[in-house]
Amino acid sequence: MQLAAAQLAAHLAKGLKSLYALHGDEPLLVQEAADAIRATARTQGYTERTVHTVAGAHFDWSEVLAAGGSLSLFAERQIVEIRIPSGKPGKEGSPALQQLAQSAEGNDSTLTLVLLPRLDKMTRTGAWFGALDSYGVTIQIDGIERAALPQWIAQRLARQEQRVATGEEGQRTLQFFADRVEGNLLAAHQEIQKLALLYPAGELSFEQVESAVLNVARYDVFKLSEAVLAGQLARVQRMLDGLQAEGEAEVLVHYTLAEDIRALKRVKDAMSAGRPLPIALREQRVWGLKERLFERVLPRLSGTALDNLLHAAHVVDGIVKGLKAPGWPTDGWQALHRLAGDLCRECAPAAAAQRR
Repeated sequence: MQLAAAQLAAHLAKGLKSLYALHGDEPLLVQEAADAIRATARTQGYTERTVHTVAGAHFDWSEVLAAGGSLSLFAERQIVEIRIPSGKPGKEGSPALQQLAQSAEGNDSTLTLVLLPRLDKMTRTGAWFGALDSYGVTIQIDGIERAALPQWIAQRLARQEQRVATGEEGQRTLQFFADRVEGNLLAAHQEIQKLALLYPAGELSFEQVESAVLNVARYDVFKLSEAVLAGQLARVQRMLDGLQAEGEAEVLVHYTLAEDIRALKRVKDAMSAGRPLPIALREQRVWGLKERLFERVLPRLSGTALDNLLHAAHVVDGIVKGLKAPGWPTDGWQALHRLAGDLCRECAPAAAAQRR
């Protein structure tokens, strides 16, 4: 049975199942969901807990299978926790998980908890995951997207009886907070808790948040791509600075930007040849959030603009590899700032309005 993460509390209030599988890449949210299940289990007499971490091709699954059928002299119920950091149980693990799932049905003495990273669609259609879903409860735990982060922060503040001002001032405070912790939810949680230690319950001012919250944001090139295509220039510049500070390779950042430009060019050319946009996107293997961003920006981008961007990407490719180009910065990161800024401005709604 699939269950949304937001429904977990209500589900646990109605009673525990004997098998849960949590999968997601956000450590804080996975940890909190697992803690909620464990806490409910403890109130129902699950006093013993064993943890098995699947590592390497030679992991002994017999120990896990045996654990489910053995209780100590001092426990009536137990939690058997299986952690699979790679998301791949292996050749022996697949039938073992299927056996565990089948044996969990109707077993009120053992609660099995399986912790997994984010799984792709192919893995979720596999036999072992299908067994977990059929005989237990599977919960996909997604991260908090940047657009939803201010509201998430506000909800967490409310839990400790704190809040920001209403109206524009409060939104400014939440946006500032989100900028400081983007991409690092565990640190965001810690910064929120720090505010509870520093200030009493009630309203927090912008100055209090500004002085207390550290810049713990972490960025990746995939989120950079989304920000560029969304036309979020200030965020893009901030992300590039962060990636540079974190030691990200210039060539990887360039590859991400150049690949987006090439994909936009290919889809635009296909549309010019008479292909409908949805078909052109599918042919170029563009889907998910990026598909929605492409659908929004492609009508605004002219063929000339894409040709210029493609030429600029070629120039920057040489710069990040040590070459010089007339009229361009010699520093690779400065060149990346310029390339990302040019693409971002072309994708921004304001730019499209000015061209009209």
